[in-house]
Amino acid sequence: EEEFKWLLQEEVHAVLKQLQDILKEASHRFALPTSGSGGAIKQENFVLSTLGTDQVKGVLTLQGDALCQADVNLKMPRNNQLLHFAFREDKQWKLQQIQDARNHVNQAIYLLMNRDVNYQFKTGSEVLKLMDAVMLQLSRARNRLTTPATLTLPEIASSGLTKMFTPALPPDILVNFYINLNKLCLTVYQLHVLQPSTTKNFKPAGGSILHNPGAMFEIGNQRYEVSHVHKVECVVPWLNDALVFFTVSLQLCQQLKDKISVFSSYWNYRPY
Repeated sequence: EEEFKWLLQEEVHAVLKQLQDILKEASHRFALPTSGSGGAIKQENFVLSTLGTDQVKGVLTLQGDALCQADVNLKMPRNNQLLHFAFREDKQWKLQQIQDARNHVNQAIYLLMNRDVNYQFKTGSEVLKLMDAVMLQLSRARNRLTTPATLTLPEIASSGLTKMFTPALPPDILVNFYINLNKLCLTVYQLHVLQPSTTKNFKPAGGSILHNPGAMFEIGNQRYEVSHVHKVECVVPWLNDALVFFTVSLQLCQQLKDKISVFSSYWNYRPY
């Protein structure tokens, strides 16, 4: 009983403090202020590339959760023509995955700090409930970075991203940016128009993170097929840090839950 009391009064608070410190570090990674709080968020440039191909090259500028510049060169396979397009100066593209992950981290921090400094936990179930709530937020934060949204090709075609570029994207090019784990990814789809007389059996593709050549879709009474897909990416080091912090925090929560459960099962099953 004394040991369990010590666990509730001392160790739980030590673990909560440790979790707060780790998650504040994770939260700072997302904000990236240049000098202390209130400073402007620094811009970072990333070179996009992929092994074994030079069809697509680009430089992306990331500022917190927004792509504020994108400069992309695309070599067309048909005629080796080089296309160059960049973000218009008045445009930024919000990366919702980063925004959502940061919100979940801040929600976890709020849960950990949302009690009086002298608060004492009375029961093990109270601690388990808190750990479950924190772990839910951390799992959601991690999932936002590890699981990009599945989109249909018409959704990609009608997304605001297609209107971000100057010169405007040709009608046979689609692009999509997303986060996958610690990487910032750009997918470029080259399309060809399916003529009404084509003998191909038209089957529109469903939602996917990455569509393959041969995927078909229809938009504005016009049918298209994906002819080429190019995916380039770059590692964002601070996203890597954040994922490590999430993993360590989830392990700490689970260890505390396991300790509480051992005591709880002892109390439930001790002979009278």
